[in-house]
Formats: sequence, C-alpha cells, structure tokens
Amino acid sequence: MARIDVLLGDLAREARTTRRHLERLPDEHFDWRPHPKSFTAGELAGHLVECLRWAERVFAADEFDFSPATYERVRANTVAEVLAAFDAAVETALQAMANTADRDAEQRWRMSRDGVVFFERDREAAFRDLSLHHLIHHRGQFTVYLRLLDVPLVGTYGPTADERR
Repeated sequence: MARIDVLLGDLAREARTTRRHLERLPDEHFDWRPHPKSFTAGELAGHLVECLRWAERVFAADEFDFSPATYERVRANTVAEVLAAFDAAVETALQAMANTADRDAEQRWRMSRDGVVFFERDREAAFRDLSLHHLIHHRGQFTVYLRLLDVPLVGTYGPTADERR
C-alpha cells in the first residue's frame, strides 16, 4: 500500500471521529471555557479546523512561512459554522494529499516563522506532527470540555461510558 494511501486513510478516519465530537457541542456553550487561560469551547472547535488546514499546507507546497501577524484563526459563532468549515478543511486536505505522489511524502518540508526556519522534516512527519497528532491531541482536550459540560460523549477508539448505558 502506498504511503499517501495510508495517510489519507488515517486522516479520513480521525476526521470522521472528530466531526462526531464537534456535533455534540451545544451552541449555548460555545463561549464557555474551563479556565480563564483556556480556549472557549468554540475557539477550541475552530482550532480543530485549523489542525486540518495544516495538512493542505504541508502537501501543497515545500514550505510554509507562518507569521503570527497575518495568521487568521477560524472564527465561528455556531456549531453549524464550525462544521461547515471543518468539512471544507477535510475536503481540501484530502484533495491536497491525493494530488501528492507517494515519493513526495518523503520529500523535505520546511516551516518558517517570519523568514526564520522553525523546523524541517519529511512531509509525512510534518503532516503527522502538525495536523494529525495535533488534531488528536486537541480532540482529547475537546472531550474533556464536553464532559465538564455534561454532554454525553461519543466513542473515539471504542465505546464511552455514555454509550454503554
């Protein structure tokens, strides 16, 4: 099996699971945050979209120059808006990956910040770190938010206590 096919399968599976979690967030809790230093639930949901946008950046070019001054965060006011942005990001990421030759997964990719190289690694590793693992990490954080809001959880890699009842 080709490397890109494995990565496509990984992203598609994790995106489906993440969407099921996002669907659970009630609009009335969009501005809730567990701590003053934390994202609001809506901001964290938007960050999950951003994690997917990184996949397109990794596979569409050899380098991305990130500038905090011009970076645009996902801004949504409702779960429906987050889901629309999420679905679009998934489609764009999967398309960028599908358009990548398998041998290009091994090619070097650089991320710089305002012209200074932040890191360089092969595309596959950059994708896993910046997009896939980042998505999984923040999805776990999002499940804690849902639990604290007393929202029944859907399974991630198996059933939850909420699903077993």
